[in-house]
Amino acid sequence: MEGLEKTSHQVEEKMERIIIDTDPGVDDAQAILMAAAHPTSKIEALLTVAGNVGYEHTLRNALTLVEVVGQDIPVYAGCDKPLLHFQEDAAFAHGNDGLGDVGLVPKSRQPEKEHAVAALIRMVNESPGEITLAAIGPLTNVAVALKLEPDLPKKLKRFVVMGGAVTGHGNTSSITAEFNIYYDPEAAHIVFTAWEHAREIIDVVDWEITTRHGFPLDVVNRWLEIDTPKAKFFKKMTAKGRERSITIKRNTMYAADPLALAVLLEPDIVTEAETHHLAISMTDEATRGQTVVDWNDRTGKTANANIIMAVDDKRFQALMEQGIR
Repeated sequence: MEGLEKTSHQVEEKMERIIIDTDPGVDDAQAILMAAAHPTSKIEALLTVAGNVGYEHTLRNALTLVEVVGQDIPVYAGCDKPLLHFQEDAAFAHGNDGLGDVGLVPKSRQPEKEHAVAALIRMVNESPGEITLAAIGPLTNVAVALKLEPDLPKKLKRFVVMGGAVTGHGNTSSITAEFNIYYDPEAAHIVFTAWEHAREIIDVVDWEITTRHGFPLDVVNRWLEIDTPKAKFFKKMTAKGRERSITIKRNTMYAADPLALAVLLEPDIVTEAETHHLAISMTDEATRGQTVVDWNDRTGKTANANIIMAVDDKRFQALMEQGIR
């Protein structure tokens, strides 16, 4: 498989410790498959949050995914709604159950008793500078954690967010906003404001880069021939998305959350990025949830976002294939 050998060239022998905050979600599921298969990374926990579908579905799906990947990953239940306002979900894209309506439920796994926010704070405080956090759903859990532990940005090794539409080409009824940010813009505001004074800045993988780096359907069709349980799961849960791509004559399948995990797992997959200040619009109805980037650095505010602009497509595809083998 072309490019696969490049996915195992990490130079550090120590396993990368990852916490994934997620609202599974078809593309969340793909991202978790990818991360679970990566040879030098270890998923320490899944934190669930409401978003793509209702909270009861995202929690159930996270438990199901742990069984699919066959790893002993603890799942912590988190916030079941946005901080202030109820928002539209994305069941139209992910299916009513969030996983393409494949009908899977966990056979035995149960969530941990500790709340996701408390678990995040505890794990980061126990291992300061060692945990990398990936937020691939709305930022509600992270915002609440910041209110309880303001020093969280200083204690994380790295923070990757899938969210935003950095030039206003959104994918929600708000037109300029991306779903994860639009679902809870107040939470996003808390998070990005907190990182203005952090030692590190947030790696942002937005919706617009997702549209530039989708999986070509001919590549996806090749993956569908792989005869493994994970590949069969991938085939079932992506069926509606693939059908939608064909219907609208788009020759790629978008994979937002896998792209964010690819950036996290192998940082040198990034071929272009720009660092600027990013703010969240919360008040104006027409632009609520928009990610406002100071592209020319006119405000003088400290940069808080490393905006990923381009990645190596072949390596991205190889990482996803590795995840379903």
